[in-house]
Amino acid sequence: QVHLVESGGGLVQPGGSLRLSCSASGINFRLYTMNWDRQATEKQREVVANITGGGTANYADSVKGRFTISRENVWNRVFLQMNSLKPEDTGAYYCAVRFRGSAFWGRGTRVTVDS
Repeated sequence: QVHLVESGGGLVQPGGSLRLSCSASGINFRLYTMNWDRQATEKQREVVANITGGGTANYADSVKGRFTISRENVWNRVFLQMNSLKPEDTGAYYCAVRFRGSAFWGRGTRVTVDS
């Protein structure tokens, strides 16, 4: 089955950086677009960025110029480099993929941006 595991979250001061990582299994990874979603407390989950199997990336307006999504198909991993972090970036970050008509998420990794 599809299995996604996120890591790399933590507490960081405003202006700081974090790099999230997601390991995927159960899919032919290179064929699938991978998402990074986030959910702040009492808010709906939103797509932060996604990247196609060929490496084309898209970003939410709120993170453009600050976040970079990348992937390493050999290792079935997708990354999110987050720079210039703001308090409003605080939330749970999830790796996601749509596989055979269903969406799958990992358990998430928590990012807190606070001084």
